[in-house]
Amino acid sequence: MSTISTTSTASINRYDEAVRRLATGFSDEFAEFCTADERVQELLMDLAAVFVTENIPVVSEDSQHDVAMELIMSVAIRPV
Repeated sequence: MSTISTTSTASINRYDEAVRRLATGFSDEFAEFCTADERVQELLMDLAAVFVTENIPVVSEDSQHDVAMELIMSVAIRPV
């Protein structure tokens, strides 16, 4: 039983490592893909607007929008 378990575990570990290396190889390309996609920009704007509304006491709607835009500009999508 332990031989099968050890073989199975080693196989899973090799698979996990292969998946991790494949993803690492494409991480720069994926970051560029996300940055260029309008949906990501829209999502960031929605999230920033919610964040500003809930966390930053800004009175005017224009100021809320401006702060949200500045927050988005201060965030980068990049591989780690």
